[in-house]
Amino acid sequence: MSDRLLDIYDALLLDLDGTVYRGGEPVPGAEYAVTAARNSNVAVRFVTNNASRAPGDVSAHLTEMGIKADAAEVSTSGQAGAAVLAERLSPGDEVLVIGSDALADEVVNVGLKVVRVAGPAVRAVLQGLSPKTAWADLAEACVAIRGGALWVACNVDRTLPTDRGLLPGNGSLVHALRVATDREPVVAGKPATPLMAESIRSADAARPLVVGDRLDTDIEGAVAAKLDSLLVLTGVATPADVLAARPHERPTYVATDLSCVTDAAPALELTAKPGWTVTSENGLTATGDGDPLDLLRTLCAVHWANAEGPVDVHAGDDGVHVALSALGLSGRTIG
Repeated sequence: MSDRLLDIYDALLLDLDGTVYRGGEPVPGAEYAVTAARNSNVAVRFVTNNASRAPGDVSAHLTEMGIKADAAEVSTSGQAGAAVLAERLSPGDEVLVIGSDALADEVVNVGLKVVRVAGPAVRAVLQGLSPKTAWADLAEACVAIRGGALWVACNVDRTLPTDRGLLPGNGSLVHALRVATDREPVVAGKPATPLMAESIRSADAARPLVVGDRLDTDIEGAVAAKLDSLLVLTGVATPADVLAARPHERPTYVATDLSCVTDAAPALELTAKPGWTVTSENGLTATGDGDPLDLLRTLCAVHWANAEGPVDVHAGDDGVHVALSALGLSGRTIG
């Protein structure tokens, strides 16, 4: 039996921003991975913490980039947030929406009433990312939350990967309201379970693989749900972040990009790899030669087994310097 990732898992739960695309451009390897999955009868679900667009808009955006997608294959944190509200409120209750019109539509779809100004009848606040959100919108949310309204955040991603680099994410605006209200929101998106559970149900998956570029949402969400995960280094997380990852943020596999889905799973695991030797006395000292990413996998295996917290990484011979430099780990304390 083959040991490719696509032969082990029955669904790929793919994050979007930083994993499948950045802004208006597909990430290298994304189209190949989606096509390979479908050719292997592996379900694909595009699972995004970004609540600013409707599933149909997301699928159209993907298709325009050459990655064929249907709206039914898209699961958003906006849908998950609306579902959380529907479970806790009565039909027709007022919800103050801080976010896009697409997010407001999700609230309407579950039988609730959308308002944009705080008032005595507001039962809940739903907050999602929108580039049009202004101070006045946050002020209305602050009034409603302080007045006792249920507060649901679609996600708490601090940053958003774009073709211009990292920009403020919904989590940055959520934090502003945390400070202003001394309250904590119910979170619908990753790493919380509502969005993950919905995507698994939608894919009818028995053994899904969570794929993403962030440790604090994609991978932490997978660990919380007891699912295997693949971290791709095309978005937020860096090799240094992976090495410093805490137990609840550690992926099963790490790869450069999504094209790895046709690779052998053992080669992608964070275990000691041929060609590299790492010892853990006085930090991590590496010797050997080979693929820099295999060095990262070996460093993680040794560090995670022996210690947590900051660690110095040393080159035991001249050849290691090149690999550590490629990983961004040269001459620095990690963690």
